[in-house]
Amino acid sequence: MKRKPLAKRAAGFTMVEFLVATTVFLLVASAAFSLFIQQATSSATVQGRVGLNLSLRNAATQIQMDMANAGSGYFQNANIPSWPVGVTIVNNVVSAGASCYNASNFTYTANCFDVLNIISAADPAAAPPVNATDSTGGASPSMNCSNTATGTAYSQAASGLTLAQSAANFRKGDQVLFVNCAGTKISTAVLTQNAKVAGNAVQFSFNATNTDGSNSLANDPLDITACDGKQPCTAGSKLGVQFCGGDWIIRLAPITYQVNSTNPQDPILTRTQNGVTASVMDQIIGFKLGASIWNANNSTLSTQYIYDASTYTSQTANDMAYNFTLVRAVRVSLIGRTAPSTDANNEYRNGFDQRPYQVQGTTLIVNPRNMSMND
Repeated sequence: MKRKPLAKRAAGFTMVEFLVATTVFLLVASAAFSLFIQQATSSATVQGRVGLNLSLRNAATQIQMDMANAGSGYFQNANIPSWPVGVTIVNNVVSAGASCYNASNFTYTANCFDVLNIISAADPAAAPPVNATDSTGGASPSMNCSNTATGTAYSQAASGLTLAQSAANFRKGDQVLFVNCAGTKISTAVLTQNAKVAGNAVQFSFNATNTDGSNSLANDPLDITACDGKQPCTAGSKLGVQFCGGDWIIRLAPITYQVNSTNPQDPILTRTQNGVTASVMDQIIGFKLGASIWNANNSTLSTQYIYDASTYTSQTANDMAYNFTLVRAVRVSLIGRTAPSTDANNEYRNGFDQRPYQVQGTTLIVNPRNMSMND
C-alpha cells in the first residue's frame, strides 16, 4: 500500500515567536520614543532660551532708542540745554528684608516693576508750541500772564496759524508743559476740555495746580511735578505757576514703559504713546530703573545708581527728593523668563527661583539727549 505524504507544516509564527517579536519591538519602540521625548524637551528648552534672548535684546533696543531722544522738541528757537525734563522714574520699592516674589503662588508682585516716562514734545508740525498770555491775548512779558493755580491758561496763536487752528492742536486729555523762556520754571497739567478760542486768545482748561506749581498724580500722570504723589514738593524745585508773554505752552508726546501684571502668570512690558498701548515683551519678572545723579558740585556723575527716587540727593541748594533734574543717566534692568513648562518630563529648575522655566536678564545704561548737554 502506498503511504500518504505527511501534511505540510502550516505557514506562520508560533505563539512563542509572536510574543518574542512583540517584546523586542516594544523595547526598541520604547527606547526610541524615550529618546524622542528627551530630544523634544531639549529642543523646546533651547528654542525658549533663544526666543527669550531675542525678546530681551529687542526690548532693550527699543527702550534705548526712545530714551536717546528724551527731552527733544521743547524749544524751537531757544538754546536751553539739560532742561526742562527728559525722563521721570517711578520706583516701586521693596521694603528692607522683603521680596517682590510671592513664593506661595510663584508670582511677581507690583514692587518688581518700576515705571519709566520718557518725555518729549509733540511734533511741532502737528502741534507747534504757543506763547503764554492772559485773556486779552497781549504779548507783554511782564503783564500778560497766566496762572496755572487758577485752572485756566491762555496763549497767543502759534506762528503762522490762526487762534482757531492753534486751539485745534490741543485736545481734552493732552498733557501740556508750561515753561518760562529762561527754562527755570515749569508746571504741567492735563487738559480737561478741548482748547478753544476766547476773545483774542486760546483758552486752556485743566484742574488747578498747587500754588507752588506742583500737581497731583491724577492731574500729572507723568510725575513731572507730583513728586511721586508727595506734592506739594519741597523747596528747591524749579516749579512755578506764572507764565507770561514769551513763555511756552507745549503739548507733550510722552512714552511710558510699565508692566501690566493683570495676569500674574504672564506679566507684560508695555509701551504707551499717544494713548496707544502696545506689548513689548511678555513673561517679564523684573523691570527696575536706577538713576545716577550729579554730586554736590554738579560737575561729576555719581558712580552709584539709586533705585528709590525719594532718596535723590546732591547736597546742594536745589536738593530735593524726586528731583528729576538731578538725573543724568538711567540704568534699566530687565529680567524675563520662558513660559513656565507644564511638561511632566521636564525636570529642569532654574537657580533664580527654582521654577520650571529659563531666566535671563539684561541691563542697559542710557544718557538721554537733554541730560548730556552739560556733561
